[in-house]
Amino acid sequence: MYAYLKALHIIFVVTWFAGLFYMPRLFIYATEAGNKPDHERDILRGQFAIMMRRLWYGITWPSAILTLVLGTWVMLNGHWDKILFDANGRWLLLKLIFVVFLYVYHFTLHHIFGQEMKGIFTYSSNQLRIWNEVATIFLVAIVMLVVVKESISLLYGFLGLVGLIAVLMMAIKVYKRSREKRA
Repeated sequence: MYAYLKALHIIFVVTWFAGLFYMPRLFIYATEAGNKPDHERDILRGQFAIMMRRLWYGITWPSAILTLVLGTWVMLNGHWDKILFDANGRWLLLKLIFVVFLYVYHFTLHHIFGQEMKGIFTYSSNQLRIWNEVATIFLVAIVMLVVVKESISLLYGFLGLVGLIAVLMMAIKVYKRSREKRA
């Protein structure tokens, strides 16, 4: 039974991340639609709103809830809760801290979603591109902790994460420059 729970947990983590990766893209598209003529803008934003609602309520939220339920179940059935505060469980404690912040990120996306559904577009497309990469950082950190567990050096893990953030920020800047040249 444990293996099935773990497999389902991983499946819903994947579908949750799919929503977390695609939702900010839809925010970006809806924001950029504001630069179109009124008629075209209204059609595009209407279509993006439909896509956002379906993605958010049909995939992302259910996956977030099932990830949490199944993850807790896996932790209790695998008796991982017994080592959580031991030296051998430090990786799990760090992972759970990242997971808590991932849920905070999820709620920030929910806030942006709510704003955009009301026609309030607070963030620029570039700000949303940066915010889109936050899910990548969480994914890398969580997967690395789960796969390499206690063999990962906290210092090297932190430096690797900082390096990833630097690469992502540079990539966003390069993309922005290339878009500006094309415009």
